[in-house]
Amino acid sequence: MADDLRKYAKKNNTQLIIGAFVLLFVVGLGLIALIYGLNAALMGLLCLLAMLVPIGLVALVMFGLNLLVKRINKQ
Repeated sequence: MADDLRKYAKKNNTQLIIGAFVLLFVVGLGLIALIYGLNAALMGLLCLLAMLVPIGLVALVMFGLNLLVKRINKQ
């Protein structure tokens, strides 16, 4: 286990998020392609990519707010 528990928790959370997305895309789209065909899997990919837009926007806003708060607290 790492000496810095916050660093360890951040690394662990990052790995879990990446793993969840890989599992969703690879297994989910693979099963859709296997059961319904390639056209349905492409539509599923389009839907998954469309789902990432609002998630990315929220993450971007949260990252910007974090930078803003750190800059304000530094002053």
